[in-house]
Amino acid sequence: MEVWLMQTQSLCIILLMIAGIVLRRNRKLHVRIMSLAMIWDIIIILQVELSRSAVLKASKALSNPMMLNIHVSIAVTSVILYGFMVYTGRKLLAGDNSIRTKHKILGYTTFTMRVLTFITSFWAVVPKESL
Repeated sequence: MEVWLMQTQSLCIILLMIAGIVLRRNRKLHVRIMSLAMIWDIIIILQVELSRSAVLKASKALSNPMMLNIHVSIAVTSVILYGFMVYTGRKLLAGDNSIRTKHKILGYTTFTMRVLTFITSFWAVVPKESL
């Protein structure tokens, strides 16, 4: 049951991101929605770590199934990209429009990585009930 709770939260984050992308012209709402999505995603990572010792499992990359390593790599990339999104977003909010194109490209890349994290999670996570 815990796996489906995480998957549902993950899907909600993707839907929030889609809403944020659609509403990107409303700067205030865009910032709030995307901030919520990123914070919620980091909270999910903390939940996974606390419930499954994810960092310990990920540190055993040589003995992990390949799909788990792919999933972890994409998930880590997503979180790193969040940092770049916050950086470029804050520059945009401060009036630096020269960074707009970079922010947009990083945004679509981050969204793609987040969707791939969601997709790969179905193969990377084995429910305890099936063991």
